[in-house]
This record gives sequence, C-alpha cells and structure tokens, in this order.
Amino acid sequence: MGRLLSCFAAASAALLVASAASAAGGWLPHAKGATWTYSWTDSQYNTTPTKEKVTVSERTANAFTLGWTTQGLSNPADALAGAGTVSFQETSSGIVTTNWTSTPPPITFPVLCVTAASCGNSLASVYFNVIWGTRQPTLAEPLIKGTSWASTGGYQNDVASSSDYLGTEVVTVPAFSAPVRAAKIRADISQAGAIGDPYGSGVRTVWWVYGVGPVKLIFKHGGGVNAPVTTAVLLATNQKPEAPPPDVDYFPLRPGLKGTFRWTNAKHFKQSEVQSFKVDQAANGSGRISLSSVSGPIKVKGAYFFTLRADGLSNLAANSSAASLVTLPPLGPKALPEAKRRRFDTVFDLMDFGFNPILPAAAEKGANWSSRAASRDFDVYGVTGTARVVGVQKVTVPAGTFSALVVETMLKQPGYPWGSGVRTSWFAPDKGLVKLVFAHGDGSVSQVVRLK
Repeated sequence: MGRLLSCFAAASAALLVASAASAAGGWLPHAKGATWTYSWTDSQYNTTPTKEKVTVSERTANAFTLGWTTQGLSNPADALAGAGTVSFQETSSGIVTTNWTSTPPPITFPVLCVTAASCGNSLASVYFNVIWGTRQPTLAEPLIKGTSWASTGGYQNDVASSSDYLGTEVVTVPAFSAPVRAAKIRADISQAGAIGDPYGSGVRTVWWVYGVGPVKLIFKHGGGVNAPVTTAVLLATNQKPEAPPPDVDYFPLRPGLKGTFRWTNAKHFKQSEVQSFKVDQAANGSGRISLSSVSGPIKVKGAYFFTLRADGLSNLAANSSAASLVTLPPLGPKALPEAKRRRFDTVFDLMDFGFNPILPAAAEKGANWSSRAASRDFDVYGVTGTARVVGVQKVTVPAGTFSALVVETMLKQPGYPWGSGVRTSWFAPDKGLVKLVFAHGDGSVSQVVRLK
C-alpha cells in the first residue's frame, strides 16, 4: 500500500458545536456501522471505474473519521488502489474537515503542490474530491435559499473556493431503487502555484442527500476544452434517505436589503414610531443591519449583528444611541447596573429580546426551545421563557400579504413587567420580520408592522 501521507487541518477554536447535529442523521451521518460504496472515474487519469468503500472508523462527541479503501471490492487489475481517512467535526457553521490521510496518489496524477516532494495534496479518491478547497466549512449549515460561503483547503491552505447552494433537485444513483431529493452545491475552486494547478482548479458540483451524505459528484477541472472530468456516484449504502429540512429564508441577510417599520404602543406613546433598516454587510451567514428613526418620539440610530447557524438565527451584538421624547418603563435585570441594561428603542430590540435563537434553523411547526440560566443571554437579559413555532399563517400588513412563519415567545423578567409578556412574531420568506405583537406585562401592547 505504500507509506501514508498525512495532512492536518486544524479547525478554528471559534467554531461552536451544532446542537442540531446528530450521528444518526443530518447531511453526513456517522452512526457506528454506517457504510457507503462509491464508484468513481477521471476521464484522463483514472479511466477504469474504481470502487471505494467508506466506513465510520472513529466517533468522539461531535467529531468523527471516515475511512476508505479500494481493497476487497473486486476492482479490475488496472483500477487505482489506495486507502485513507478523512476526519470531520460538526460545528454551528456546518461540517468542517479537520484532518486527512492516505496512501500516496498515483505518480501519473498531477502534482498539486509547488514541488512533488512531501506533497500532502491528492484528488485520488471520492472524499478527497468532496473536501478539496472547502475545508471550513466543507458544507455550510443550515442550507437555506441563497446560502453561499467562501472557504480554503489544501495542505498549505493554497486552494480557495466559493460555494453556492443551488436548491434541491431529484437525482438517480445506483444506491437507491427510486430517485432521491438532494441538495445541489456548486463550488468554483482555484489553485495557483502548484505544478498541476489547472487540475486543482475548476467547477465541482456535489449532490448531498439528507440522512445519507454525498451521492453524486462532478468535478470539471481547469485546463481548456479537453480538461479532465472526475465523476463519482454512490453504488450502495446502509443509510436511508430522508426529506431535507426546509430551506426557506425567513430572515435574509442580503446586502442592500431595505425596509421600514411602524411601531405603536397606545399606553406609552401617542405618535407612531417609524424606523427604517438596511443590511449593510453580509458574509458566510452573518450580517450587519443598520437602523435609524424616520419619524416619531424616539430618535435613534443603531447597528445590529445577526448570524444564522445550524442552531438558529441569533443576535450577536447591538449598539445604538437614542434620544427619546417619551419615558418608557425600565428593563432589568436587577443584577446589572442601570447603564448596562437593555432598552426598547427599536423594532429589533423588541424582536431579539430575551434569549436566542430568534428562529430555529429548521423552522418547522412544533419546534420549541427555552432560555437557559447558564448562558450569555441570561446574564444579559435575565429572562426566563419558552418559544415555539406556531406554523405558517397568512398575514396582511401595509407591505403586502405574506405566508409568514409565526413564532410565539413567553418571557418573564422578574420585577420588570415591561420586559415580561407574550411576543408573537411573523417572518415572511425572503423578507424577514413583517409583523410583531408584544403584549407586555404592564398591560400595554407594542405592535410592529412592515410598511415596505
């Protein structure tokens, strides 16, 4: 088999464990005993179809290793022979590649390093093609409409990629008797400076089936009209396809997206407060939204930072300055000095108050979550409560009529009725928040509607 090549890709310490991930399912399941058998070819460097068997070799908490081999599969004599491993970690931003090892690639393959000596790069296996150039993350989560991300890869981090989720489509592969629905991921990959960098560059498309993993791959390498093409298909597996999670974007972080809200509360201010927002920056599932008052009793400017990860949509930080012409009730918690306590100055303050996530990643009817005392959110807000997805309802506001996802949140901030009560929020696909009703514990009701 020859000596083993080993390449370590350390995962960022900032990545968090994805609470929604599970060894038993997800986009890359890794339960004990899970197996997959693939067949792959390269139109120039591996023209004989080669079978590879993949198994789960290690599992530790949120990390796991897949091992692959060509042995014992009745491959033709002229097929490639090899073995290796790929290690992954499930994080809140998706599936991250942390390590890989293998037997040396065939000497006939392009050298994907500056020099051939001690080159830790290879595309001589199915999973090496899957992870090439997309290490952190290999697959972003959650996969929702418009998801795109940038990543790097290669032994010396010299391979760059830009990946896009193109939605789901039905595919047919030998592993299943009927077509299956798969998430289609297209990656534009570039490598510069390696001896074989045209081969390390190109366009790769991978079809992922929920509950199974990659089932099909096409890598169109760089190098002109006659450049090689790598293809792989899943021949067999003991994993069962599942319906993919909803991919509706209920809170788009799209640069340039704008909107205007009207906020009323008959008890605390007679004149409506009108505020506008704009998504200023967004990348890899996170974004910055600026907000300012248009008219009304609260003169405010602020910036809000949100991120969408596998554990849901969360508010990371906020800063604002306001000069209010009305006196609003105070908020807690008592444990914080008054200067450190939050205020309801904006529509987004009403929306994200209490605890994260604002929305779960899989925003399906019946999903529910609650506050945790041992959390950053409890230290900031001092709020206990529960939240649930009520379902999808039709709602009409000045901005239009929408089929919106409804989230109901019960909030309790001891000693502060203004920060307690029931909040109901409506989120429209590709639009975001369109309506909010907060029935406060002091008997007042804040109502927010989207104007445009």
